[in-house]
Amino acid sequence: MEGTQNAFAAFGSNRDGKKGTRQIVLGLLCDEDGQPVSIEVFPGNTPDPHTVASQIAKLKERFGAQAITFVGDRGMIKSQQIADLAKQGLHYITAITKPQIEKLLRTGTFQMDLFEQELAEVLADEGIRYVLRRNPVRAQEVRENRQAKLATLQALVAKHNHYLAEHPRAKAQGALQKLVARAITLRLSDWVELTVAERTITLTINEDAQTEAAKLDGCYVLKTDLTPTQAPKEMVHDRYKDLASVEQAFRSCKTVHLEMRPIFLRREARTRAHAFVVMLAYQIIRYLASCWSAFDVTVEEGLHALTTLCLVEVSPHNAPSYHCIPTPRDAIARLLHSADITLPKAFALSGTRVSTKKKLQSERPAQ
Repeated sequence: MEGTQNAFAAFGSNRDGKKGTRQIVLGLLCDEDGQPVSIEVFPGNTPDPHTVASQIAKLKERFGAQAITFVGDRGMIKSQQIADLAKQGLHYITAITKPQIEKLLRTGTFQMDLFEQELAEVLADEGIRYVLRRNPVRAQEVRENRQAKLATLQALVAKHNHYLAEHPRAKAQGALQKLVARAITLRLSDWVELTVAERTITLTINEDAQTEAAKLDGCYVLKTDLTPTQAPKEMVHDRYKDLASVEQAFRSCKTVHLEMRPIFLRREARTRAHAFVVMLAYQIIRYLASCWSAFDVTVEEGLHALTTLCLVEVSPHNAPSYHCIPTPRDAIARLLHSADITLPKAFALSGTRVSTKKKLQSERPAQ
């Protein structure tokens, strides 16, 4: 990334560590292709937006970046971070919250009909651009989720009504309070009204309020200070969607393959070293994924297939013994060849004993 002109840096942070273990915040910096270039560990009480300043300094000083656009989600890049980026001559791409979208609609900065376009943009004051889109797949998911919540609440109303009918001494007002609290938890209270009359609870749907609540389903708005000449709206949108690569990196590092958490390390240097080694391992996962994509096999499946490789000891007559790997099956040979891996014909074992994760528990000295 050194000396890069008009490059994009995607950044995200994620909290790690369960209760009783070392709480940390991981900051991961990726290039526009999703390739991790830096990982940094912060104390667990560091708010996510406060991790941005060190990344700005790193890009300018360590990587020597001249023109970088920072891409982060709405919880990462806020007003203070935007001001810090402007001081360094850097640009940003982020998203705005639903209340911010509603405010801009009320002030007339943009209108709802723009969301009907495939991808719309609005140039506002002070050089700020907004890129608008409605994702129909996400909109359908939100509608289905809302209907599922409504069905849950309706079932609870029917259950309470049945109980009230069979138990004359039960208090209808108490049941109503429980249902109202449940409606608030399900975020239905803006367009669902619950009333009680003659020990029967009734659920009423306010159609207008329901339509108002659903008007922004699947809608999102991106915000940037890049000019149309520097980055067309399609590029702004694509670069923001590249944040998915950061999320994929966190998912792989923490759960899928590498199982970074829980962290039992206590010393700061060891915790940082652990995070660094995990990032290097993730680089290997990305490399294997690109090599094995043509075989319709995931990295996890490919690594599982490679576990069938075994080391055997050969003891010929009148010659020293040696270790080797038998010729692998065709499927495994293809995986190795595509990853440009050549197995050695013989191994000279040093006799070093390696402790596995399971053995470490029994080898620790008793407290």
